[in-house]
Amino acid sequence: MSEVGVAALSFAHVHADGYARQVQRNARTRLVVVWDEDAARGQEAARRFEVPFEPDLNRALAYDGVRGVVCNAPSSMHPEVLVAAARAGKHLFTEKVLALTVEGCDQIIDAARTAGVRLVVSMPQLCNPELRWAKEAIDAGRLGEITFVRTRVGHSAALDGWWKPGNWFRDPARAGGGALMDLGCHPVYRMRYLMGAPRSLMARLTSFRGAYEVDDNALILLEFENGGLGSVEASWVQRGGPEGVAIYGTKGWAMLGYPGANLMAGGEAFTGSHGGMLVPGALPKPWRSPLDQWVDAILDGTEPDIRPEFGRQLTEIMQAASASERDRREVRWPIA
Repeated sequence: MSEVGVAALSFAHVHADGYARQVQRNARTRLVVVWDEDAARGQEAARRFEVPFEPDLNRALAYDGVRGVVCNAPSSMHPEVLVAAARAGKHLFTEKVLALTVEGCDQIIDAARTAGVRLVVSMPQLCNPELRWAKEAIDAGRLGEITFVRTRVGHSAALDGWWKPGNWFRDPARAGGGALMDLGCHPVYRMRYLMGAPRSLMARLTSFRGAYEVDDNALILLEFENGGLGSVEASWVQRGGPEGVAIYGTKGWAMLGYPGANLMAGGEAFTGSHGGMLVPGALPKPWRSPLDQWVDAILDGTEPDIRPEFGRQLTEIMQAASASERDRREVRWPIA
């Protein structure tokens, strides 16, 4: 078959419309049906995208032509929804996080493996060629031993009241957290991709504004096996700012996503004709978008660059950060 029929499972997430538009624009995918745990929201989305609404999950999964699902349900529902889809033989694409707990991730990954279906978690910033360049530079030792990495993301959701009462983004049971679980996923998976598994972490998840029932300002301090450190910052109480990555090593440094250049690098690793500063002229090819990786895996048998274990690794750090804040303690790897 040359087409993937897609069931859109929930429009709870703020990016659900964007994924539905990606499905409709892709020449190899077709939006077939909408299911939503909130019938009114699902009916409205189905009208907007001109497809049927099906209030029963199992019947939606059984719709003629459905080969895969795009899940934007509240994070707490992911194991229930995605395991059901896998058992129905449907390929799985989901907004981050894969699940709120490592146990939930394992349930989903095991169900996908048993059913022989493809699973991709949307981690779009891993597709960035500058980030891939940095990974290659670190692995090749061009920056020496990495002593510190900083990543951050922030916006004004708590300052400007984006999440109204009843919105699941501010519900700790359904969202699993606030600024860190929402925005912080991106810097966390960037850090994990660049540096591998941490040795330990400590986290502080605070409510600076006090407007929501979840954290709006968060910091994770990580220590890695080589003794290097990393910081992950996520906030709903900031007016933006550069959301890049800063990498410092014993031979050089690199900055990604900061004003003035998409990528800047310098230090001993790049001395010579460049005077200690290099803006690379050739970057690795970007990975395909997460959705394209998923579709290509289904139709062409290619291996996605974003592997299922990436979703588990993200949740492992998120779960450890929550435990660190709750118990006011350091969490060490391996995590039992």
